[in-house]
Amino acid sequence: MWYIISNMTNDNNETIRKELGEKIKKAREKAGLTQSEVAAAADINVSYYAQIERGEVNPSFEKLHSITKVLKLKSFDILKKS
Repeated sequence: MWYIISNMTNDNNETIRKELGEKIKKAREKAGLTQSEVAAAADINVSYYAQIERGEVNPSFEKLHSITKVLKLKSFDILKKS
């Protein structure tokens, strides 16, 4: 039973990470920036930034704040449910 609950939580976390990554990617593309440009301006390794966009990692609030500043977004807009 714990395995089922644990898997449900993992699936939900993965969905949230992927949705967040998609929002960030769309905002970056709308701004006409490359991953390298956003990563450099946000002081984030470009490989890590790419993982964020793909929903593979759970970035810290500090990293999200840096990214939203570069993309001229409000943190609320990136975190609200679609």
